[in-house]
Amino acid sequence: MKFSAQEEYGLRCLLQIARRGPGASMTIPEISREEGLSATHVAKLLTILRKSGLIRSTRGQSGGYTLSRAAEALPLGEVLAILGGRLYDGDFCSRHAGQFSVCTHDVDCSVRSLWNTIQSAVDGALAGMTLADLLSGASFDRPARAFVADLRTVN
Repeated sequence: MKFSAQEEYGLRCLLQIARRGPGASMTIPEISREEGLSATHVAKLLTILRKSGLIRSTRGQSGGYTLSRAAEALPLGEVLAILGGRLYDGDFCSRHAGQFSVCTHDVDCSVRSLWNTIQSAVDGALAGMTLADLLSGASFDRPARAFVADLRTVN
């Protein structure tokens, strides 16, 4: 499995804003400089985050981007779903039906079961993790072990 650059960099942009503290803001050039990303790329990521309601923007000389909620109230599962989508959802099979309108394995699909199990394991690993946890450097060993255990039950 791969995580996209959009997920990685979008999460890093959120972390930069969150590090400033509650109510503090950052501008595109500031985030760009801190993360080593182009201002254009940061602007694109911040547009996605703003349209989804994770951050707010304020215009003007003292403007910038702020978190719309406390870091403790921003679940990582929600953030990653907004930035990159879910690995598996209800429309997955219709998007991967090949040349047919319905997948030829619609009735007896073992692959769908695999993707569903993986999505459940990812959801379980992310459950309860927030942006604040990343800021605090919390250890995620236990959810990772549970994730691996869930994947073993597929085989």
